[in-house]
Amino acid sequence: MSPTFASLSVRNYRIWFAGALISNIGTWMARVAQDWLVLTELTDHSASALGIVTGLQFLPFLLLAPLAGAAVDRLAKRSLLLVTQSALGLVSLVTGLLVVAGVAQLWQVYALALLQGMATAVDNPARQAFVSEMVPGERLANAVALNSASFNAGRLIGPAVAGLVIAAWGTGIALLLNAITFVAVLGSLIALDVTALSPAPRVRGRGSIVEGLRYVRGRPDLQLVMGLVFVLGTFGMNFQITMALMATQVFGKGPTEFGLLGSIMAVGSLSAALLSARRANPRLRHLLVALVAFTASAALAALAPTYPLFALALVPVGLAALTALTTANAMVQLRVAPAMRGRVMALYLAIFMGGTPFGAPVIGWIGDTFGARWTIGIGPVALLIALGMVAFYLARHDNMRVSFAPHQRPYLRITAGTEVIMPEAAR
Repeated sequence: MSPTFASLSVRNYRIWFAGALISNIGTWMARVAQDWLVLTELTDHSASALGIVTGLQFLPFLLLAPLAGAAVDRLAKRSLLLVTQSALGLVSLVTGLLVVAGVAQLWQVYALALLQGMATAVDNPARQAFVSEMVPGERLANAVALNSASFNAGRLIGPAVAGLVIAAWGTGIALLLNAITFVAVLGSLIALDVTALSPAPRVRGRGSIVEGLRYVRGRPDLQLVMGLVFVLGTFGMNFQITMALMATQVFGKGPTEFGLLGSIMAVGSLSAALLSARRANPRLRHLLVALVAFTASAALAALAPTYPLFALALVPVGLAALTALTTANAMVQLRVAPAMRGRVMALYLAIFMGGTPFGAPVIGWIGDTFGARWTIGIGPVALLIALGMVAFYLARHDNMRVSFAPHQRPYLRITAGTEVIMPEAAR
């Protein structure tokens, strides 16, 4: 089997991957439908309202991260996922029924977005940590990348399908279709061979939450990755808002063209995930290069004068963004002790998504005040500042040392105290 798809040779992971792919398609359909519902049916193209909905979806990541991480490390992850996936399917079903019945109101969407966020805050770290129970350690980076490929394959198909469904039958039907897709992921969880799983030791007793925070506090390599991911997630990854505003306000397009933008962007994201699947040992240099590429491509997207050029610019944006996120995710998972993985991944996701409750309303306000283009433009500005600070930190911090030998094979060595973060040249 090709190294790109090595993890699919594991039966349990193959079953999980198939169910998750179907569910991911539905998830992206629902995202487009929800955005269209808020922008065009419940408000008069209010960027602020869309920002609030997005913020409410991600607020639980910030508030529940310590508890979610402790739950993931204490409980059986498969059983936990059966509960969280059922809850997410129920929220989507209720939302779809309200819209189909013609009684949906904005406050109801706010409340359901918050409930969805609460379930997702537990579901995401559980899914991240569950991967390590299905595949051996040498294939973990590959499995993480294939998870991203599944997510972005859904992104490639889901938005385009949602645009067609909304145009033909309305937003409620798109939301109900998403509820049906949860049957696939629940079925895959039930079909797994539990005797072939390799669960990490479960954490018992009090103090596990504090222990997880203390663990990350003593790891400057993890702190560096999480800091960069925070800036990217808060200011650069607001595509749920930015593409909706660009499609409707700047280019005056309908639901089909709006949905198509998500699929076009997924071409770059899916390519990045498949390329990352071939990389067994992701490094800091890969992350930094990807963030520089994202900064440049997002700036071009913000300045695109026409809809076709904007759509074209989204391909490298998706490629760079997903390369950065997949690299960061794999770096964190490969560098933590198995017993700490649930808590560390919950903290990682809280940092990545936890800025959204504050960033999304701000991005919405920027769109209403300065125009839709600035909702994208703020991301490159923030990342330029962050990358400059990281460069200064690596060069000046007492516990960080950087050495570079340009006349040999390009060789970069970064150490934090006595710990080597990047011991050899990126291959």
